[in-house]
Amino acid sequence: MPPEPATPASTTPVADYLDRPAPGATPDHLVVPRSLAQSMPLRWQQVFVGLLADLHDAYGHLPWPEYRVVPSRWERLTDLDEEQLAAAGYVADLGPDGELEYRDAADVPVADPGAHRVLAPVDDPLPRAADGRVVPRPADPL
Repeated sequence: MPPEPATPASTTPVADYLDRPAPGATPDHLVVPRSLAQSMPLRWQQVFVGLLADLHDAYGHLPWPEYRVVPSRWERLTDLDEEQLAAAGYVADLGPDGELEYRDAADVPVADPGAHRVLAPVDDPLPRAADGRVVPRPADPL
């Protein structure tokens, strides 16, 4: 077995990984869909639970809030329905010229709503945990 390097490859591997585009990662949070976590092979689940237990042991004393996770996607403002607009903090009404006008939560008109993208709620495309195991994609052959 080769000796370990004198300095690790990175002192921030989680940040390194999550700073690039990764499913479920935002600048402040990481969301792991429960249905997928429960569908991982048994050994992965055992390791994952051990890591979660360590995390909760180390940081359980902090005042953790309850989190509401809303499946969302970046969409053009003009593609949203009323419910999505409201959830994203926008409204659409007829302007003085009879054209649809989009306004943000501060009642400021959006200059180019067709090019303006917002994070809007969508139906969750992933199965719920109660739906059972999600079969993973087969690994590429060696």
